[in-house]
Amino acid sequence: MPNPLVRKLEHGAQLSREDKDLLAGLVAGADSVPAHQDLIAEGAVPENVHVVLKGFACRYKLLPDGGRQIMAWLVPGDFCDLHVSILGEMDHSIATLTDSTICYLPRNGLDALTAGRPNLTHALWWATLVDEAVLREWLVSMGRRAAAQRIAHMFCEVHARLDAVGLAPAGLMDFPLSQTDLADSAGLSSVHVNRVVQQLRDEGLIAWRGRILQVIDAAALAAFADFNPNYLHLRRAQFA
Repeated sequence: MPNPLVRKLEHGAQLSREDKDLLAGLVAGADSVPAHQDLIAEGAVPENVHVVLKGFACRYKLLPDGGRQIMAWLVPGDFCDLHVSILGEMDHSIATLTDSTICYLPRNGLDALTAGRPNLTHALWWATLVDEAVLREWLVSMGRRAAAQRIAHMFCEVHARLDAVGLAPAGLMDFPLSQTDLADSAGLSSVHVNRVVQQLRDEGLIAWRGRILQVIDAAALAAFADFNPNYLHLRRAQFA
């Protein structure tokens, strides 16, 4: 199966065969990381850039009362912390949500990788800008979308992102997140999330059995969620 990092970055720039080979070689060595393990904690000084090759990770912050707010889901092909070394220390934590395969890249390795490679540099900045766009859209959801729309929008987004790297055939995707993970992402209680998921099932928009989530009617789900994928910028790059 094609490398999900290469598949993703091809949406940001036209990559040469050499660019793709370099990326594939860069992430050839990866480690298996169990679910619910911090890759890096708030306050730590980053030594590596993390890339998700399999599974789900997240950015999160813990509140003084122990509550958790998830600010982003990180799926195969995603950098967890591409440019965070510029800031010196982490202002949030990154953890796996599921059993995952994670590649660790020395933070100075990307500078060497992109030297003299403008398209690859362009693709990496594209990935960073898309991360910011996703955060903006989550803020809109948290502030203005009703609970059912909020969850439906998250399902639309993860479907689009996984489909972009070839991991959502026929609307089917591996989605081993818990309803607690959804609740911490959407700012809702687990009970409320359970009601919303049941509503989406009853309306024939999704099916969720075990760890498999199916988007049954992508157009209807998008209409229900007011989902416009433009912020993901997933059209294949046509520029040199």
